[in-house]
Amino acid sequence: MRFFCQFCSMKYAIITGASSGFGKAIAQDLQQMGYGLVLLARRFERLKELKQTLNSTPVLIAELDVRDDKQVNDIIKNLPSEVAENIFILINNAGLAVGRGPLDEGLSDDWNRMIDTNVKGLLNVSHAVIPLLKKHPFSHLINISSIAGKEVYAGGNVYCASKHAVDALSKSMRIDLLPYQIKVCNIAPGAAQTEFSLVRFKGDMQTAQSVYDGYQALVAQDIAQTVSFVVSRPDHVSMADITIMPTAQANGSLFYKK
Repeated sequence: MRFFCQFCSMKYAIITGASSGFGKAIAQDLQQMGYGLVLLARRFERLKELKQTLNSTPVLIAELDVRDDKQVNDIIKNLPSEVAENIFILINNAGLAVGRGPLDEGLSDDWNRMIDTNVKGLLNVSHAVIPLLKKHPFSHLINISSIAGKEVYAGGNVYCASKHAVDALSKSMRIDLLPYQIKVCNIAPGAAQTEFSLVRFKGDMQTAQSVYDGYQALVAQDIAQTVSFVVSRPDHVSMADITIMPTAQANGSLFYKK
């Protein structure tokens, strides 16, 4: 794996799941803040399209499935030295929900996809990137979790379990990385209108859209602005855990709908 880009000595952010949704919006906001970008996602064509719109700082892109530990390590090991030495932010954004319903009616393929992406994928990327973050006190590791990591809801069983794991990993990483003064933030969005529901319901557009009927959901930019706030705090301030929901949402399953 080789990267081709023009880069200079600046701070860089690595973002997984960067081809759409939260990851794409975070990339746009962090570049506006002056960060160089390393954008990773399965959908490489979308990454190439995104890169064409990001012109103010260096941008590196690579196709990555976070479930593939070898691929993760190869990509991180082959970063240009000028980039690898200046990684100040990791955004573990890659994640998904697949299917919804009672556990006994679930599909093991769906369970494996969620656990392998949401939990093992986050572990794979964190394991590879943390040594780079350790070079810089007050660098950031941000895990994009979910309200499903704070409480459970009907039909969410395995997805909720995977995001509870992210919540727990965020807490344990914060302890492990305390001696290095690396800030670990867990961001738990509520209902957000991205491709999330379309993936969960396996391309069923009508069902996916119905999830957001009757209220104004979060949008990707809301999460990107939250990330921008987190990384712009003074060195002595660490935003450890943020739950962000639409005004119309009270918890994981209760909504005010018109």
